[in-house]
Amino acid sequence: MREMKAGTFARSTSVPVTDAMQARAKLDLSQSQFAKLLGVSVRTLQEWEQGRKKPTGAAQTLLRVAVRTPQALLDLAS
Repeated sequence: MREMKAGTFARSTSVPVTDAMQARAKLDLSQSQFAKLLGVSVRTLQEWEQGRKKPTGAAQTLLRVAVRTPQALLDLAS
């Protein structure tokens, strides 16, 4: 309480940037667009982005490709 009154108390929270968030940002897609591109539900994508669940198998590979070369994922989808 003393720290709060003195203005020296600050809670710091860091939010890790997941591969899903990074890949979606690089592609400039909405959650629904990116989920459709990956073939997963929006809810699944949200859970990945919030760190509640981790993608496995092919989804994890696709996310890594999207982070490194975003255009490659779009090319695969076309």
